[in-house]
Amino acid sequence: MNLELHYGLPGSLEAALIALAIGFVVFFLWWQVCRRAGLSQGHAIAWASLAAVAIGAGVDCWNLFYLGMVQLESPLYARLALAGIHDPDQLGTRVVLEVAGALVGVGLGWRAFSPHAASEDDKPGG
Repeated sequence: MNLELHYGLPGSLEAALIALAIGFVVFFLWWQVCRRAGLSQGHAIAWASLAAVAIGAGVDCWNLFYLGMVQLESPLYARLALAGIHDPDQLGTRVVLEVAGALVGVGLGWRAFSPHAASEDDKPGG
């Protein structure tokens, strides 16, 4: 992404909020597709979760995987790998918060658009 996020925990929280918004929008799109195709809400939740995590946290997940799997045997390769990552000190925290944000966004989307979730609020004692 070309967004200039802050460094440290504020930047990780900003990335999580962006992933939350992505999860909400992606769930709405998958909900429309699954509703028209006659699929269940479970399909919409599953596909939206997968897509939201891939979009919202995909690049950072790849960077975390790459740093863990590739043998950076020389300082030059390590510097080159770290140069392409925004705030490499907070990469793990950012990935966890982005995944959580994307999944919470899907959950909020389900809560907002699902007719069954809305009708449960109308029941007495619920």
